[in-house]
Amino acid sequence: MILVTGATGNIGRELTRELDAKGAKLRLLVRDPARAARLPERAERVVGDLGNPATLAPAFAGVEKVFLLTQGIGTDYTVAAIAAAEAAGVRHIVHLSSLHVTFDPIPAMGRWHHERERIIRASGIPATFLRPGGFMTNALDWLPTIREGSYVLDPVGPGRYAPIDPADIAAVAALTLTEAGHQGMEYALTGDEMFTVAEQVRIISETIGRDIEVRETATPGEVVRFRFPNGAPQALADAITEGFTLMRADTVGFRTDTVERLLGRRPRTFADWCARNAEAFRRPEAA
Repeated sequence: MILVTGATGNIGRELTRELDAKGAKLRLLVRDPARAARLPERAERVVGDLGNPATLAPAFAGVEKVFLLTQGIGTDYTVAAIAAAEAAGVRHIVHLSSLHVTFDPIPAMGRWHHERERIIRASGIPATFLRPGGFMTNALDWLPTIREGSYVLDPVGPGRYAPIDPADIAAVAALTLTEAGHQGMEYALTGDEMFTVAEQVRIISETIGRDIEVRETATPGEVVRFRFPNGAPQALADAITEGFTLMRADTVGFRTDTVERLLGRRPRTFADWCARNAEAFRRPEAA
């Protein structure tokens, strides 16, 4: 039995479908069963919340492998999940971490993930750590300004990176959950195309057939304030600002061939992702 946490998210939805296609015996940890309505019917649903440890025992009972995705900026969810996994005798955890843990020095965003990895290692449960860079789905953060004003706020200017399609992360996760030889491994995952924000916006513009302006921000903090108009925890705001600053400084970018090595194919392209998500970027009245 494989337990998938975060099953209704960008990665979890794709992972559930990948595992279903492989015929794996599945259980999904969900807070709201309605959000899982479109996921494979044969996957068992258990209502629970990593933020409420008392709800986890039924989800973890009889589980051999876990895909662990924990959100937020702390480690409480990880501690709760590992306690439940230890009690249930889980034999393998595939954990979604971050490429940031490989940086030297480790930035704030990476330190949270690094601590989560440490907690998992300390449990003694064999683990595989997936460390993706930026997600292609992060472009969905631009939806409000694209729909309302046909522009994107760019905090990183000349900075370049290789975003990865969450579907590729899911494919790697499915592989590591269903094939031997991945315990104890750490996989840095990126796409294989380097972009600035302006280059990504150009592809979105071409896909939906509408001009989109790129407005470079004076400070990364402007984007934080836009994304969290009611305010964000200071630690999170500082981490996001630091991340944008590091991205701006990296005009070369970083990418790996891990996806191709593991899956035997090149990562999906950003143009392909845009084509699959074109309707999301169109104004409501034009969709």
